[in-house]
Amino acid sequence: MDGKSLNVTEDLISKLKEIIPGAFTEDKINVEQLKHLLGESINTDSERYHLNWAGKNDAYKVLQETSKSTLNPDFKQSINWEETENIFIEGENLDALKILQKPYYGKIKMVYIDPPYNTGSDNFIYPDKFSESKEEYLQRINQKDEDGLLTREGLFRQNRKENGQFHSNWLSMMLPRLFLARNLLKDEGVIFVSIDDNEYSNLKLLLNEIFGEENFVSTLMWRRRKTQANLSKFISPVHDYILCYAKNIEKLEFNKLPYSDDFIKKTFNNPDNDPRGVYQTRPLAQPENSSNPSYELKLPNGRKITAKWSCSPDTFKKYVEEDRLYIPKGGEGMPRLKIFLSELDGLLPNTWLDDIATNEEGSKEVETIFGSNAFFTAPKPTNLIKHLLKLGSNSGDIILDFFAGSGSTAHAVLALNKQDGGNRKFICIQLPEPVEEKSIPHQKGYKSISSISIKRIQSVINSLNSSPKELFTNQHNEKVGFRVFRLENSNFKIWRTDNISNSEELKKQVELFKSSILPDSLDSNMLWELLLKSGIPLSSKISKWNKGEKTIYYSTSYKLAISFSEIDNTILDFLIQLKPSQFICLDKSFKNEDSKKTNIQLKLEDNGITFKTI
Repeated sequence: MDGKSLNVTEDLISKLKEIIPGAFTEDKINVEQLKHLLGESINTDSERYHLNWAGKNDAYKVLQETSKSTLNPDFKQSINWEETENIFIEGENLDALKILQKPYYGKIKMVYIDPPYNTGSDNFIYPDKFSESKEEYLQRINQKDEDGLLTREGLFRQNRKENGQFHSNWLSMMLPRLFLARNLLKDEGVIFVSIDDNEYSNLKLLLNEIFGEENFVSTLMWRRRKTQANLSKFISPVHDYILCYAKNIEKLEFNKLPYSDDFIKKTFNNPDNDPRGVYQTRPLAQPENSSNPSYELKLPNGRKITAKWSCSPDTFKKYVEEDRLYIPKGGEGMPRLKIFLSELDGLLPNTWLDDIATNEEGSKEVETIFGSNAFFTAPKPTNLIKHLLKLGSNSGDIILDFFAGSGSTAHAVLALNKQDGGNRKFICIQLPEPVEEKSIPHQKGYKSISSISIKRIQSVINSLNSSPKELFTNQHNEKVGFRVFRLENSNFKIWRTDNISNSEELKKQVELFKSSILPDSLDSNMLWELLLKSGIPLSSKISKWNKGEKTIYYSTSYKLAISFSEIDNTILDFLIQLKPSQFICLDKSFKNEDSKKTNIQLKLEDNGITFKTI
């Protein structure tokens, strides 16, 4: 194990090799050969239509860099750890998304994000360092305060409109995150991105580049406020956009929306007391200028009508036999076809979200939990996100939000599960961005945005778990919970060659690696790092076997066993009985007895168990 996240470049190359093996020479892409194979499909003209900006190449370099960081569990902040599959990650979202590539590649059904809108006052991250480790960079520019929180300077730079690369900085921040999000989506997956006028046009072009223009689904217009802001100079802004893209539009299936009681009342009726219930009707006769065929049909009451019909005579006869005709004006009008409410599977959504929810409702939801609406500026209301969840997800799906902010997405997933009996799971990522010292959240003890997000999710879950059981429609009837992880440096030493220039430096490096573990690394942290880097999801259930001071952690689902104890016959016997596909342990577990290590390795391999040491 190299301790790194998925290498995006290697992943793309391996996929290209599968599709076009003839484009490779000595394991390198042969551009000329690729041009021959694809003919006129290759465009090398520098004046072709494409999106470009200052720093785009650097943004791709950041995307291609692998991460050596890890996600350490926080059991104290979590609720119902053993049973839940909901995940909250505190940390910088680009690094976190890289770490999620191995365990969640192609497993996410829906992504919803509400990124910074680049209004000129947002503080957001954009990458500009490529040669040094993240920890070195943070230490060099003193980005951590006495509590270990990232400070506002450096990563939290304000992107002002006076900046000559105002739009470029925002695009450089968004590109690698959207690329990694696409990797995580299932083939039938979908992404929704909230945005306003500041970056709408750039975002659409960027999404076209990453997802493909052919996978554009729609732009939804969400009315975020009912009242008008008459302080605006020209036109009062009352809506935001939500851009929607499919991973593969040929495989995307949206759910239809249930009819509201008000819609049913306005649209359906039952004037002839049909026992099949309420219905709406549509005309069978078409206008004279239509291209439909014209012929004579006989109605059940004996009337004969010649017209251009939308159905064949045989189909009309079937409608008569099934008593599906409604003839208005006492049988003298033109026949219409009955469409019963019970036959319909819902309403096709449209682009105008006029009465879904407002920013005011989002603020009230935050105020209900914290006693103040001053914690966030315009938090997204859960009803808006629930609306998107109803379109793009089903029970059992995983929902990702890597700009979690106030925690509205997690709240919406929990609320919708309670409402419809679903079992959706969320993965939310939020940076520990410090709150202003003079702000109400800081006065109430919250030092970062992520700590507020965690508290909101805890409050919602505790409220759900304390409700009477009969209020739950979830088919599992289980307690709700979530697991909290924090993005931190690896628990293992990283072998570095960039600072070795002579034999003395090499000796020092070897001496450092007598133990591969960093001081104060906890077993639980090392365990989850190895699980993650073995491609095992954060929601996995891990069993524990103890005998004396010997411990083995294992996953029966993924056939993996891990131990940090000294390896002896007691552990060996259990492993042979357990029969995992792979066993990982520490090299120091053998106390420099190479013959012992070799013997155990041979015995494990004889039993079909792959053996790895750290």
